[in-house]
Parts: sequence; structure tokens; C-alpha cells
Amino acid sequence: MSITRTALPLLLVSTLLTGCAGLQKSDWPTCALVGGVGGAGLGATESGTWAGWGAVIGGVLGASYCWVHGAGEQVAQVPEPAPAPEPAPAPLPKEETIVVRDLHFAFDSSKIDARDKDQLNAIATRLKGEAATTELDIAGHTDSIGKDAYNQKLSERRAHAVADYLVEEGVPASSIKSVEGYGKTQPVADNKTKEGRAENRRVEIKIKRQ
Repeated sequence: MSITRTALPLLLVSTLLTGCAGLQKSDWPTCALVGGVGGAGLGATESGTWAGWGAVIGGVLGASYCWVHGAGEQVAQVPEPAPAPEPAPAPLPKEETIVVRDLHFAFDSSKIDARDKDQLNAIATRLKGEAATTELDIAGHTDSIGKDAYNQKLSERRAHAVADYLVEEGVPASSIKSVEGYGKTQPVADNKTKEGRAENRRVEIKIKRQ
């Protein structure tokens, strides 16, 4: 028997069986058995030709079995998991205070400085979104420098300046229940230091939610 006569059948059967396996059928062991039995039956003859080509025919039998019995099988598709629902936002507190510091009021002035508009605009945008269910109390505070009467009037003017600006930016005037000044009577930091006095110069916006 020539090398070509032997090698060619082996090459063909290898290709066929590889293709059968590539189908990913669940009954591949049965495919191999069918092919093996068929090839062995023909290879048992004394003819060299049949001995070589028996392997090919066995492979064809196995591949055919795979194809016929596996044609209806489908590879199971694993469904993608549904996206997890977004968590519900935490409920807002019934009361909250926004503290506005570092407003650049000029000396003895309650005019809103252009440098403060970004900060106040952000607050106005937030308050407009809640206007239907909130009440606002706006309070002005000063540090301890100056006479009591002067600081009282200054704190009132600055509280009104902030309230007026919020209304101009769309916050309903009806949601503002009070605008008051407390002068230097309610410090939150030590007036003996520069940093402490800066903290005491503030406007507080107290939000009451229904």
C-alpha cells in the first residue's frame, strides 16, 4: 500500500471528525461509535484499498449521525440579567438650613456683589424646585465689630438683599415667610479671630418642608 493511499484517508477522516466535533452536539460519543464501527467493518477486509477508505466511510457515517441527530439542538442562550433598579432617593429632612458665607458686601452696603451670583444662583435653582412644598426663613448675621444698633440694621439689610435676589431669580415670594436680622447676637465662632469673624458674617436660609 502506498503512503498516499494510507495518508489521504486518514487526513480526510481527521477533517470530518473534527468538523463533527465542532458542531458541539451533545451526542458526540455516539457519533464516534457509529464512525468507528462503520470504519472497522470495512477495514477488516484484506483489501488494502478498503482498509484505508474504510476509515473515511466511518468518519462520514459518524459525521452524518451527528448532523441528523443534532440539527434540532440549539445552544442555550443565557439571558442578560435585568439592570438593577436605581435606589429611591433618600427623603429630604423636614427642616434644613443653608448657610451662605463669604458674601462680598462692600463696607456699609447690602448690594449683592457680582462675585456672589454663582453661589446664590445655585441656591435659587434648588429652592425653585421645592417652592410648592417649602417655607423659607432668611436671617442675617454679623461679626462683633461695630456698635450693636449698626450691626442689627446691617444684618437686616443683608438678609433682605439675599431674599430679593432669590425672588428675582424665580423663587416665589410667597414661599419666604420671614426675613430678619440678628446683628452680632448669634455667633457660631470666636469673634476674637479673623477666621471666626468670617464665619459669623453670614446669611442663613432655613427651609421648612411640609
